Amino acid sequence: MAAELPVVLADVERAAGRLAGVAHRTPVLRSSVLDAACGAEVFLKAEHLQRVGAFKFRGAYNAVAALDPEVRGHGVVAFSSGNHAQAVALAARLLDVPATIVMPLDAPTVKVDATRGYGAEVVTYDRYTQDRRAIGEAIAAERGATVIPPYDHVDVIAGQGTAALELLAEVDHLDAVVTPVGGGGLLAGTAVAVHGRSPGTRVVGVEPAGRFAAREALVRGEVVTVEVPRTLLDGQQTPEIGAHPLALIQALVDRVEGVEDADALAAMQLLATRLKQVVEPSGASALGALLAGRLPDLRGARVGIVLSGGNVTPEVLTRALA
Repeated sequence: MAAELPVVLADVERAAGRLAGVAHRTPVLRSSVLDAACGAEVFLKAEHLQRVGAFKFRGAYNAVAALDPEVRGHGVVAFSSGNHAQAVALAARLLDVPATIVMPLDAPTVKVDATRGYGAEVVTYDRYTQDRRAIGEAIAAERGATVIPPYDHVDVIAGQGTAALELLAEVDHLDAVVTPVGGGGLLAGTAVAVHGRSPGTRVVGVEPAGRFAAREALVRGEVVTVEVPRTLLDGQQTPEIGAHPLALIQALVDRVEGVEDADALAAMQLLATRLKQVVEPSGASALGALLAGRLPDLRGARVGIVLSGGNVTPEVLTRALA
């Protein structure tokens, strides 16, 4: 079965080689207070401390670095609500590649400013009425650039899986690894790494409660496009999961559950007040699901949680702390 999948363990290991010395090897955080609150042994993979403040740097850098140098010279285009935008912008700067990023008008200002700060050109669109993929592909065609999508790309998925490789190298005998799921790249890459290195460990995804893109796709067995929900989990507002991620999630993931904004805010508050860690709503969504009791089968288990990003606006952080 593994040979038929779009990404296998060897791809993730190859990505780890490209990222060595470039991406941060983020720490795994522990807290007895958190364990008690969740009723489990919790191991937090701190990807909010990754370059650009999110796991997205792993996949973006791997995808851009994997391009033929001549192809890279024509530039790259990406579309993203923020973290992938910053990741491609930084990867392009490190590899001396021109970058254009398509971002929604309502993307957090902190993410837009950071993307421009890395040297990328930003083109904005209305996420509720316009198609970001079509805009990005039109720009790429006009300029002869390469599109680096945020999740439906084998090199992006392989790069995202390197976070789980590091987690498994540091923590033995995990019963489950839980990650947020937006477009599915992180969940899919995590599943490939976990299946390859610790096949007895379950992998669970968490998406916004009002967005059924992943859950409905698993029921139907095909990519489905859903209405974009208005949620604080802005990193998970994609209208679908990708075809490559879906193939991997179907084969290797235990299930996907929904999480409410309030669950993520509660997790953000606990992380900030007890662990002194600032995490964005999407970054805290997997922990929020465990903390809120939405994963009851994991009580008493050893659970790895990916804190996927930390690029939160002061307004949303204040709301969480209040």
